Amino acid sequence: MFEVRVQADFSAAHFLKDYNGKCENLHGHNYKVFAHVKGEVLNEGGMLLDFSKLKDALRSVCKKIDHTNLNDLSVFKDNPSAERVAMYIYDGIIAELKNQNIDLSYKDGKKEAYLFSIDVFETDTSRATYSVI
Repeated sequence: MFEVRVQADFSAAHFLKDYNGKCENLHGHNYKVFAHVKGEVLNEGGMLLDFSKLKDALRSVCKKIDHTNLNDLSVFKDNPSAERVAMYIYDGIIAELKNQNIDLSYKDGKKEAYLFSIDVFETDTSRATYSVI
């Protein structure tokens, strides 16, 4: 099995409803995001996937939420946890690449490249991951 990973960053504010603690107040993070693609089949060039295509898709999705208050976006249902941000980014990358006729969605038993997981770091020591399996 091969795996490639790319990274992007964005900054955003949020607060967590239904939370009892300091994170219920508006605050911000400099998020770090990693996108992981796995697969068993390399293309003719010996690559699982062109890094630049994955990186461009990840950056495009992150740009949509950069310097926003995540609570203002209905997709997070007023609780933009790192877990929900990771799932949003996963779905966004899949959509961005489908627009380029690249299908990285996971299909049971798929051997070629698929978007496996998204890691969202709020800090260097706090990470949430959304994974398809």
